[in-house]
Amino acid sequence: MNVEMKKEFTNLVDLASEILGGAVMFANDEFFAPKENLLKPGEAVFIEGKYTDCGKWMDGWETRRRRSPRLVEDFDWCLLRLGSPGIIHGIVVDTAHFLGNFPSHCSIEACSVDGSPDVERLIDAKTEWHEVLPKSPLEGGAKNQFEIEFETRVTHLRFKIYPDGGVARLRIHGEAATDLYAERSATEIDLAAAENGGTVPLASDMFFGQPGNLLKPGRAVEMSDGWETKRRRGPGHDWCIIKLGAPGSIERVEVDTWRFKGNYPESCLIEAARIENGEDFETADWQELLPNTRLQGHALYVFVDELKDPGIVTHARLNIYPDGGVSRLRLYGKKGASV
Repeated sequence: MNVEMKKEFTNLVDLASEILGGAVMFANDEFFAPKENLLKPGEAVFIEGKYTDCGKWMDGWETRRRRSPRLVEDFDWCLLRLGSPGIIHGIVVDTAHFLGNFPSHCSIEACSVDGSPDVERLIDAKTEWHEVLPKSPLEGGAKNQFEIEFETRVTHLRFKIYPDGGVARLRIHGEAATDLYAERSATEIDLAAAENGGTVPLASDMFFGQPGNLLKPGRAVEMSDGWETKRRRGPGHDWCIIKLGAPGSIERVEVDTWRFKGNYPESCLIEAARIENGEDFETADWQELLPNTRLQGHALYVFVDELKDPGIVTHARLNIYPDGGVSRLRLYGKKGASV
């Protein structure tokens, strides 16, 4: 099996994404640039010569310079609500365009508080916070990546920067862990959706676009917001494997080539399998779910009658021929028995 994609945490869903409902609830200081910029989609931009009444306009969160030695805290901080509760595997602190004004260090704490807690409840002494990223050095104008080893479901984060400065974007990559399936076991849901715990553990190629984009909510905002492979110059085809958020039976499939007009696949075929823990993807018993079907660009396809029944499955494999781009994949069905 020819695999170019590495198992990196950046391939996992951004649990704090605005698209999933993530938000920055509070910041102790946002004098130069607002806290909301931290979770904006897309890369941060720099506009030469643009200023506000407070100073240079920056596409990120930026606090004022600390000047008082009497301050109890030696850091600035903000509170974040994850768009989808989950287990964090990695964090990216992006200081793009912050070169002489980035923090020297950062740290992150996490907690698990269900419901809709307000800021007062989160900062209450009774709330139990756990350090998931100890105080760590940062570089300016860079995507600072940190692997996280904390196997507990979390809902909120406290992001600290030392002593002050600016951060362009904050990405919290991990696996969603919601109670959706317990509540809707008899209702049709998108078993592959990122907000329902779906992930993409493996793909043949991701040169132009991350395969994890397939599982994001909504339609793609642009071509980069999908999965796109390089142009093949030899035999074979591209593919990616989707791990469902929970085992289930797939009853409806949507394949969306929205935004891909001259670079969509000629056709696709979808397989499904029930894979036990530790079983190899290559030796799994893959069953055909959707036969090889021709596609067109910039279009949404819905398949129901065309589908075969592989039973209760845990994984799906999207095969595209020979290469190209797909923006979204939906695998609707009902939760089945656990593996």
